[in-house]
Amino acid sequence: MMSFPRNLWFAALLVAPAGLLAQSGGPAVGDLAPDWTLTVATQDGVAKAPLTLSSLRGTPVVLAFFPRARTSGCTIQMKAYRDRYAEIFGTDVALIAISNDPAAVLASWAEDERFPFRFAADVEGVAGKAYGAFREDRGFESRFLYVIDAEGRIHAVMKPFAELDPTSYEALKTALAELRPGR
Repeated sequence: MMSFPRNLWFAALLVAPAGLLAQSGGPAVGDLAPDWTLTVATQDGVAKAPLTLSSLRGTPVVLAFFPRARTSGCTIQMKAYRDRYAEIFGTDVALIAISNDPAAVLASWAEDERFPFRFAADVEGVAGKAYGAFREDRGFESRFLYVIDAEGRIHAVMKPFAELDPTSYEALKTALAELRPGR
């Protein structure tokens, strides 16, 4: 069993075991991550070619589903990723923030806030449904986070990702450290 410092125990509970994931929908730890193809936006604009998750094999990936661009909680979360990008993600992890906002909205937000990572526009909720994140009743994605290893398997899940709790970012950092060589 994994041991966490006392201040990280709550965040550790958010990294759900496989049995819990099966109950709430979406892939479980150890499962092959469902593939998707989505339009991508960055601070440089909307990409001409869509991104397919499977094209990122060989690299650890973080999928950060979130409800809406430019809302308070989502802005706090994305700014935390931006401000701690080198520390948490470094140069060897691909962060893809996913919502069902249109790509142009995500590109504008990324440009305004200088976010150094990619956003994926899941307008139809296809990826969100595959990961149990899309809320049909509300019409948007829940704040779920998936850490995917370089082979394309789910390594850790945080449902929901508690964007206001600093220990959530530490738990994410710990999960990514487990995927790095020489950990």
